[in-house]
Amino acid sequence: MSELSITSPTYEMSFGRRDYEFLKELGLGHRNLGCYANGVWQGSGPVVVTSNPADNQPIAEVIEASMADYDQAMQACAHATKIWMQIPAPKRGEVVRQIGDALRTKLQYLGRLVSLEMGKILAEGIGEVQEIIDMCDFAVGLSRQLNGSVIPSERPNHTMLEMWNPLGIVGVITAFNFPCAVLGWNACIALVCGNSVVWKGAPTTPLVTIALTKIIAGVLEKNNLPCAIFTAFCGGAQIGEAIAKDTRIPLVSFTGSSKVGLIIQKTVNERYGKCLLELSGNNAIIVMDDADIELAVRAVLFAAVGTAGQRCTTCRRLLLHESIYQKVLSRLIDVYKQVKVGNPLENGILCGPLHTSASLENFVKGIEKIKSQGGKIVTGGNTIELDGNFVQPTIVEISPSADVVKEELFAPVLYVMKFQNLKEAIEINNSVPQGLSSSIFTRRPEIIFKWIGPHGSDCGIVNVNIPTNGAEIGGAFGGEKATGGGREAGSDSWKQYMRRSTCTINYGSELPLAQGINFG
Repeated sequence: MSELSITSPTYEMSFGRRDYEFLKELGLGHRNLGCYANGVWQGSGPVVVTSNPADNQPIAEVIEASMADYDQAMQACAHATKIWMQIPAPKRGEVVRQIGDALRTKLQYLGRLVSLEMGKILAEGIGEVQEIIDMCDFAVGLSRQLNGSVIPSERPNHTMLEMWNPLGIVGVITAFNFPCAVLGWNACIALVCGNSVVWKGAPTTPLVTIALTKIIAGVLEKNNLPCAIFTAFCGGAQIGEAIAKDTRIPLVSFTGSSKVGLIIQKTVNERYGKCLLELSGNNAIIVMDDADIELAVRAVLFAAVGTAGQRCTTCRRLLLHESIYQKVLSRLIDVYKQVKVGNPLENGILCGPLHTSASLENFVKGIEKIKSQGGKIVTGGNTIELDGNFVQPTIVEISPSADVVKEELFAPVLYVMKFQNLKEAIEINNSVPQGLSSSIFTRRPEIIFKWIGPHGSDCGIVNVNIPTNGAEIGGAFGGEKATGGGREAGSDSWKQYMRRSTCTINYGSELPLAQGINFG
């Protein structure tokens, strides 16, 4: 993405391409305002150009939010929050249900936009939008189940109970690789819990941010609700820093690198706010000697090549038992050679481009570093001479002790290594700083339960006989260690978006004290 000072007719011409006509169905034009504040589209910040990673040609222009836009938006949001939190939770759930229905009507268009602007294949783009729809459905049911506990009191004529109340405003900072799904994980839950949402989308996917916000805004307007309940900004680090520092935002959800996540966490903690961090992953699949090899190969292919290796849950390390090492590796090389790389909107393509030219450069530098540390390129390892940011899906044989294996290279690069026994495999799995996702392929119950137990994987997602990626929304999503420790989406993640109060009510005429204390 580049910054412009004036409008160029080039972008009007690009937007007029026949394959871009669907963007009009999402309310997008060749120049778009990138700040939704108090029900009004505005923008007084820099003008940027969003590009198609499949050909590096411009799609459209976006006028980003300025700090003046931010301040104005936050004032309105703070006022709207007081109204929204007083609406009964099931009524808030009804609004989120309508958001889900509105998304259903635009599923194909919005999924196509995700594919166009981010670069993932069309099936994955549509699947990402479906994930928000699923989150809306989940949140509707949740809106009638925000239950506290009634706790037995040791004192006569006393009752203890828990009350859950909204936090206020939830800030959500999302990344380019899932430009709308992660918003859904947070916003759907935050809204039914009675919070307003302030969203800063990824700087390189502003059209997704604008299109999704337009759909949500339409539902709020239809229900005659304050539109500042949902506020959205297109912008860079300055807006993100403002959200992190803003004392009006008690909870900030950040998805991105571990390095930036630490900065966000420190800033939010200094004002005693709370963070939900979804950071880097360095995920392993273990294939035991009794595994269904064909099942494992299919899973590894999706986990390592899907989204061109740009998921936080992408499989980056493949651990093979020494007795089946060569058999699995040979089979994997065969299927890699059949992977079609190209325009993600075309049928039959399994691997689209990397998101930016900077990502392409990182891939090249990463391959050089791998080779310098003794890594052997088994297949792939090169860029592809096309207009876009295309690379070959790559398999590398390397020692698990190599420093480069401990790092996250955001590209379709798979490190393959062998092990002798389960204990060694688990040690390798747990040896990296990150702790997001992991999986093992085996048929033996004793291995399965060791793997998911206290001496097994140290990750937040611990799978058996499925890939490391493609998590369902019903479970809590997140990881340990340098992945940040946050949990979003399903299970009881909703509790992080609410304030818990323990209430003790005395309905008698005496004042007995806890622990039997007699005070005068």
